[in-house]
Amino acid sequence: MHKRPANHSFELTRRSLLRTGAAAAGALLAPASFARAEPKKGGHLVLAVDGASAANSLDPATYDATYPEVVGFQWGNALVELDEHAQATSELAESWEADKTGKSWVIKLRQDVEFHNGKSFTAEDVVYSLNHHRGAESKSVAKSLLKDIEDLRVSAPGEVTITLTTANMDLPFTLADYHLLMFPEGGDAAAGIGTGPYIIDSFEPGVRTRTHRNPNYWKEGRSHADTVETVAMNDLTARTSALLSGSVHYINRINPKLLHMIEGRNGLQVWNVPGSGHYTFQMMTDVAPYNNNDFRLALKYAIDRRAILDIVLNGFGAVGNDVPIPSFDRYFAADLPQRSYDPDKVQYHLKKAAVDIPATLNIAEIAFSGAVDAAQMFQQQAAKAGLTLNVNRVPNDGYWSNVWAKEPFSGSYSAGRPTPDLMLTSAYHSEAAWNDTHWRNEKFDNLLVAARGERDEARRRQMYHDLQFMIYEEGGTILPVFNNYIFAGSGLVDGFRMSPIFAGMRVAEQLYFV
Repeated sequence: MHKRPANHSFELTRRSLLRTGAAAAGALLAPASFARAEPKKGGHLVLAVDGASAANSLDPATYDATYPEVVGFQWGNALVELDEHAQATSELAESWEADKTGKSWVIKLRQDVEFHNGKSFTAEDVVYSLNHHRGAESKSVAKSLLKDIEDLRVSAPGEVTITLTTANMDLPFTLADYHLLMFPEGGDAAAGIGTGPYIIDSFEPGVRTRTHRNPNYWKEGRSHADTVETVAMNDLTARTSALLSGSVHYINRINPKLLHMIEGRNGLQVWNVPGSGHYTFQMMTDVAPYNNNDFRLALKYAIDRRAILDIVLNGFGAVGNDVPIPSFDRYFAADLPQRSYDPDKVQYHLKKAAVDIPATLNIAEIAFSGAVDAAQMFQQQAAKAGLTLNVNRVPNDGYWSNVWAKEPFSGSYSAGRPTPDLMLTSAYHSEAAWNDTHWRNEKFDNLLVAARGERDEARRRQMYHDLQFMIYEEGGTILPVFNNYIFAGSGLVDGFRMSPIFAGMRVAEQLYFV
């Protein structure tokens, strides 16, 4: 039985903090007192969060940005939760066990858990909720995560058996994905009826969500506020001003350049969390001129990653190397040569590419904190290397629906994933819903499946190394930096749990008034 598999440790040691360059920064920006006050029940908690759109839905199959994810973890729970060290721990699944092949998993569920409508949580609900993402007509972004399920059935009261086509030793981490929230059998996924800490009162897409505490919440030590108001606030300056004015208690995704507005202010606190999140510029590899790998390599050598880290992020992060696996991951390919700004290599690859179409980067500030500044720096750096890069600044409104994954060259961010398999499966596999570069490599796909079920640690490590090398050499992603997660809050609240994966998504469940 495994409630917390010991072979998937993401614990942030002092050495890993130093390697990300964030140890001193974290000490500087941590809340004044590390001792948490005793939780109190009550109060109206107001969160200001970005990543909102008028197209948002409560259906977890549609979640594609921070705002719906934060709302989702108010009304819903997954089978598995990731703790502060990115370990898989039990949530609605009480335990799980795989057979010796790694293809058959028995999931035992918690008893005496109720949905908001009073219905008891059962194994049938699990099957129904997971199948919501698996259907032939499903457009769920989690569909690719569940595509290897061959059979999903109720095997006993309070028990589900999942049979896979190929072995997957990371299945518990898959079941922690924020799309895989449980809702009642036969119910509407977009109704927001779950087992979570808060019950939906109103949901205005792109505007705000109001919830009240679930009086029957089953999880000890969580769900403290009487009511929660989650305000859609995509503009960072507006979020910062709202916190400074005292009209909200928490804001997410702070640009390090604005920290001076918060640091030293009485009654405010900042949480600085090194993690797996990263900023990207992604090129569609099936659209000219980005379908030419030499042209993609020229762009990768035309960006000064260290300068972007220092100037745009004020050092709050780590230099990236075009692969989405963070340096503290035990499968990180540390021997890949670090790409740096190199005008000679830019010219070498431009000549090989023989492309006469200029690159045009479509960007909005909502793509990631400091996105416009980073794009303009990239433009200037490329120009000095003899590469023409046009920057087309577009409005924040509609960016995720009209620009990202629609235009051939744009900016984005990722929260990362707890395992390399989940990261690569969700965004780099040919059939991944978030394969926004349209990169397709059959050898990569096959090796990814093999690595997922490999039990021999040395072989598995080599497989993940080779997968990262393929992305490094041929992928369509420019990944200049890993970003620290920086959040800020009122001194009136406490309880925020810093995690390197999916940081801040469960904030409503965690915060309480002191």
